[in-house]
Amino acid sequence: MSGPAHPEVVVGDDGLARCAWGASDPEYRRYHDEEWGTPLRDPVRLYEKLCLEGFQAGLSWITILRRRPAFREVFHGFDPERVAAMDGADVERLLADARIIRHRGKIEATIANARATLALDVPLDELLWGFAPEPRTSAPVSFTEVPATTPESTAMSRALRARGFRFVGPTTMYALMQSTGMVDDHLAACFRSGSARTTASAVA
Repeated sequence: MSGPAHPEVVVGDDGLARCAWGASDPEYRRYHDEEWGTPLRDPVRLYEKLCLEGFQAGLSWITILRRRPAFREVFHGFDPERVAAMDGADVERLLADARIIRHRGKIEATIANARATLALDVPLDELLWGFAPEPRTSAPVSFTEVPATTPESTAMSRALRARGFRFVGPTTMYALMQSTGMVDDHLAACFRSGSARTTASAVA
């Protein structure tokens, strides 16, 4: 990597300027370039992202990314119907699996969130995207301009909690909005800025 073109933007060896956090690790770089801020509407992948954002609470996202294949394996590809059928024995088994985050509350929340998803009276994608704000009129220049929560993420959190979802606080839900392209928080100097709104992806 070369020196930063901006304190929070780094120009890579491919000549592209990226948000600095997305240039620090090969997996982060792929995630930044291909996923973060890209509109995601597939209900299964949205359920997965919702749960993984909950697992991320208190940890770095790279920790989750590196464990995502194992998460997908133990949670049956995040198929809500299969996860909803998991029971206490499955929880105990996963608590012994060092490949994932061994947190009882988060594991149980993933199962509860699957059941809550199946109980919804509207599709999960319709519910979540109903809280997406209007696109920014201009991209943030610095991450100091990027909030931790917004009225929309707070409203999403409140609505999900009322429906039985867990680990869906306002900060976690704003991170979900960022990762699924409901908001585009790529910095103005980043090559992805603005492109997320026009690039749809259903596969993470």
